Amino acid sequence: MKDILVVCPQPRDVQAIAAAGLDARYRIHYAGADLDAVDLFDPEAFLEECDAIPADGVVGTKDRSALLASLVAQRRGLPGPAPRALAACQFKPAARALELAAASEATPRFALVDGTTAFTPPLFVKPVVGRLSQGARRIDDLSQLATLRPTDPYLEGYARIASLAGLDPGCVHGFIAEELLAGEEVTLEGYAYAEKITVIGVTDSVKYPGTNSFERFEYPSAISGERVTELADVASRVMSFVGFDGGLFNVEFFVPAEGPAQITEINGRIASQFAGLVQAVDGRSTYEALFALACGDDPEWEARPHSGFALSYCLRVFADAHVRDVPHPQDDLELLVRPGLRLSEQGANDAQSYRLCIFSAWGRTREEAVVRARARATSLHFDLDPV
Repeated sequence: MKDILVVCPQPRDVQAIAAAGLDARYRIHYAGADLDAVDLFDPEAFLEECDAIPADGVVGTKDRSALLASLVAQRRGLPGPAPRALAACQFKPAARALELAAASEATPRFALVDGTTAFTPPLFVKPVVGRLSQGARRIDDLSQLATLRPTDPYLEGYARIASLAGLDPGCVHGFIAEELLAGEEVTLEGYAYAEKITVIGVTDSVKYPGTNSFERFEYPSAISGERVTELADVASRVMSFVGFDGGLFNVEFFVPAEGPAQITEINGRIASQFAGLVQAVDGRSTYEALFALACGDDPEWEARPHSGFALSYCLRVFADAHVRDVPHPQDDLELLVRPGLRLSEQGANDAQSYRLCIFSAWGRTREEAVVRARARATSLHFDLDPV
């Protein structure tokens, strides 16, 4: 039985690992706390602590923990993606430059924000290093650039870790401007093993009407097989050019009605929120592939007939409030807020909304899954006082 070291796990990891039965196939060792829940973290000391933990493979499932896992693996001579390849995915200016070189037809126009841009609004801006959709927003007038806030406590912690992978800590602040895109938003997830790319599946991203906030993620995608083939070709070229190997990745795209799909971003890690969806529909968890790759093994992922449709639903509100009470804990409910604080004082949120919880739903049809998810969302009671 092999040993797997899970670096800075999030609660979702523990549940997904148990749901996939991996704790019966591997000896699991958890090290560190979810970095989104701690204020101070010393990456150098943490790497030294990990030296004493048995491991045939090391994994992390968020940007910072995945980068830490790659550093641990490199330090100990274990399989896994190279830290420099992960850092290149996470630092958007570098990622965009690599995407342009590998798949120019799928790369939107972009430029660093320095008070001016190389093209005129409307456009979209993002932090050069980000998480979820924090700090990302549409710009309709260049005067709005002056309202951007280039500092974020997350960045300091990220910079300390990324510097160990060769990224200049001083470059993590700032924003990148990108061409405004339109079309269906999807995420292709796959893995690289022995320099060969394998596609696991494609998930649709659906927003609350009239907003830029995600309501749900649906698996499998509704896009055509021809489009999936196109996305797979782009992802293969880009991730190979980045030098990414030995791990799971996901690539987010806009798929317009006509013309080539456009890359939104590349992520050198598992899409952990989608693992339960893939398991419900395809009968196999992506965490299984993650563990195999971490140990240097081929996951040997093969396409299977889909069994229904699954989705991950994110319940949000669009105004700040004080949280008085939340639903009772449930095994399949990921609560993102707690009583006693304002929504704006907790959680990772986009510019328009506040996340309350995440849960999954399954249906024999896509429509049935959506109906079930919305019915459950309506039934969940969050006691919120407007502010």
